[in-house]
This record gives sequence, C-alpha cells and structure tokens, in this order.
Amino acid sequence: MIFNDIREFIDFLEDKKDLVRIKTEVDPILEVTEITDRVSKKGGPALLFEKVKGSKIPIAINLFGSYQRMAWALGLEDFNEIGQKFSSLLKTDPNMKFMQKIEALFDLYKLSTSSPKEVKKAPCQEIVKDRDFSLFDYPILKTWPNDGGRFITLPMVITKDPESGKQNLGMYRMQVYDERSTGMHWHTHHDGAVNFRKTAKLGRRMEIAVAIGGDPITIFSATAPLPYNIEELFFAGYLRGKAVEVVKAKTVDILVPARAEIILEGYVEAGEERIEGPFGDHTGYYSVAAPFPVFHVTCITHRKDPVYPATIVGKPPMEDCYMGKATERMFLPLIKMQFPEIVDMNLPLEGVFHNCALISIRKSFPMHASKIINAVWGLGQMMFTKFVFIFDEEVNVQNTSEAAWKAFNNVDPARDIIISEGPLDVLDHSAPRPIYGAKMGIDATKKWPEEGYQREWPDEIHMSEEIKKLVDKRWKEYGLE
Repeated sequence: MIFNDIREFIDFLEDKKDLVRIKTEVDPILEVTEITDRVSKKGGPALLFEKVKGSKIPIAINLFGSYQRMAWALGLEDFNEIGQKFSSLLKTDPNMKFMQKIEALFDLYKLSTSSPKEVKKAPCQEIVKDRDFSLFDYPILKTWPNDGGRFITLPMVITKDPESGKQNLGMYRMQVYDERSTGMHWHTHHDGAVNFRKTAKLGRRMEIAVAIGGDPITIFSATAPLPYNIEELFFAGYLRGKAVEVVKAKTVDILVPARAEIILEGYVEAGEERIEGPFGDHTGYYSVAAPFPVFHVTCITHRKDPVYPATIVGKPPMEDCYMGKATERMFLPLIKMQFPEIVDMNLPLEGVFHNCALISIRKSFPMHASKIINAVWGLGQMMFTKFVFIFDEEVNVQNTSEAAWKAFNNVDPARDIIISEGPLDVLDHSAPRPIYGAKMGIDATKKWPEEGYQREWPDEIHMSEEIKKLVDKRWKEYGLE
C-alpha cells in the first residue's frame, strides 16, 4: 500500500495495532525522548502523543522504528523485499559495461511517472502565517540533557541549485534559536551545502523551504544518498509508482510536498553563522557545538489540524537505524552493478552506518579483498567507512557473531590489514582532526598460496550428514523435547 501522507500511515499503523495513542500530557523537553527511547529499545510500537505541554499539536514519533514498519512505509509487506524490488526495477543486463549500467540508472529518473505533479491548492497551505507566528507554537523537542536547545529532527530541507534549477531534499537537524530562526546543520559534503556555496558565489540570498511531514516514501527519500544531480522528489515518485504532488511555496520560489503537515519558508544569508549544538547524535555521543548558517523563517503554512512528526537519535538501536538499514538494502543492488563479485553487505547498527561494513565476496584472484576495500572507499558516502571487513561468499555477514568468529580466526594483523587515510564522517570524534583520519580494511577471507600463505589452511568442523539425519530421526527418543 502506498500512502499519500503521514496521517494515512498513522491510521494504517493503528489498524495494525502497531501504534499507541498517549493521552496523558507530556513535556517535549526530555520527557518525550525518555518515553520513546524506552519503547524503541524494546522494539515497541509507533507513538502518537495527543496532549503536548505548550502546544496544541500532537507529536508522531517512532513511525519507522522497526523492520516491519519500515517495510510498510515503503509500500511492502516484508523488509527483505526492499532489495528485491529495487533490483528488479533496475532491469539491467549483467553483461552491460559499467557506463551502460550508469546510463540505465539515470534513465530511471526520466520516467514521466516519477516527475512531481504540481497542484494549485494543497493541504499544507490551509493555514498561512506570514506575520504573526512563532516556532515555539510547535511541539519541537529537546531530546537530551546537554543539547543546545530544541531541535527539529525530521525536516525535509529543500534547496535549489542556482545553475540548473534542480531541487534537493536533505534531512538536516535544525536547532531553534528563537521564534523565527534556526540553525541549518548541513555538513560540507551535503547537497544543501553545495547549493548554498553555489548561491553564495553568485552573491545571492538563498531561499529555502522546510517540509515537516508528508508521505513516508518522500520522507525516506530525503535521507537517501543519491547522486547530486538526481532529485529526491523524482526518486520518491519512482519508488511510489506515482508522482509526488507539489505546490509552489507562498513566499519562496520552491516547490514543496503538497500533503506535508507543516512548511517553513525563509532564507539563509551568506556569511551569517551562529553556534549550533551540542546535540545528542546517532553515534550515541554529543556532537560538539560549531558555527553553522542561520535559517530565517519568514512564513509558516500548515494544515488546519497538523501533526508534528519527529524522531530521536542516540545510542542504537533507535528509529534511524531501521531507516539506515532500508537504505543499505535498497542501494546494495547498485553497488553490485559496479562490483558483481559482492554477495552481501551488512552495515551493523553498532557501527552507526559510517563506522563499519561487513562484506562477503566471490573471491576469484589473489588480493581480491584489497580491491574491494579500496573500491568501497571510493563509493560516494561509503568513503566515510572507518572499518571494512571482507569475507568469503559462504559467510553470512548478517550474522555478526559468525562474521566476528571468521575475522578473529582468519586475520593475520601484519598481512591482512590495510591502513589508509581519507575523509571521515563529520560526526566521527575519534580522529585527531575533523572530517579526516585513518581507516582500516581487514581481509578476513581464506588465504591462498599466491597471497603468501605457505601452510595448509585447516578445514572447518562439520558433522557428517549421515549422523545429522540419524539424530534428527531419533530426536524424540532422547527425551529432550
């Protein structure tokens, strides 16, 4: 089922008995976080806080906080269908050359069905506030005790490339400074920051719109690591199988999702920065305070009865983990297009998606693992991966216990470890300087004589099939059930 907006998804989850309405008044300052964190850590349901202190607007949270809810959000019944669906949509011939595959990928986004559909009237503009408004009218969360303030945590920040006119949707947290301004926490490699730098070079003020809420696929698309020239609204339409409806914003030249709950319109000025943070981040640590651009809100539009979707991040597992795993499953087929020897990949939740990758390959030549390690560091946002482990194809990398056993037994530190230096995620606090540091590749495959291994590699222990069948047949006789 494809949902038109977040409230349809909320109703669906309630019908599935996977959403709980909380009618007791709660405080958006820390209390909502503690409740949600406890529920999230237990694999609990989505939550709708109907009575929020200081606001008339309910908070919807943990909507994507399980494998099942993430699958439903993408219009699927089973989380395992994500990679299968995306792989089947690619429809590429394995014998195609690399550039042909890339061209085929770009052709997907030329489909007329994926192009956003502009409408004249939209639910997100039922109420227009261009003079008397305050961001503090909305139930914006303070999530952790040492946070620098309240943060909008599930925004779709919409910017425009001043040269091509293409729009970008990115999800960047926004610290609320006062009634009409926030921080704009885009990292230097984010597309929003690229558009900002381009606009600043032209000496222009950059117009921005921020959509809060919308259909689940469009929200997910704002988090997807797409190439710079692929628009997220097209990608969302492609995944939905039908166009995302958009409407012209009231005061800025930007198209916004028509069925969003709340739209913030405004601008960022080149050269104006303010200290943003600290913020309790998805790494489980506070990211440090630093200067970021200031977003000035000049107009707010919203539905007559808006719902405020939010999320919290912190020590995994939390809601963002399931969104990240969906991205992993969805984009694995694209990685396999370039490197067909890759069998599977697991970005463990504990690695918060930029610290660790477990990859199995069909090893076919000496030092094959080294090729894949270096290739991974050249793949878009995979360049931030601090630890890359490579395993033989029979290893189930989704089973982290099995992967750890293989790595701890198969690796000789002097022979099988590659240390490299390069870009690191902005949130990585371990390196001696920001956004740059050391990374490690670990070859945990079985070693070949051509790789300098001159001993006999031992066989793994396996019981004979004859005895296994015998024990299966006699199991009840043993009185163990």
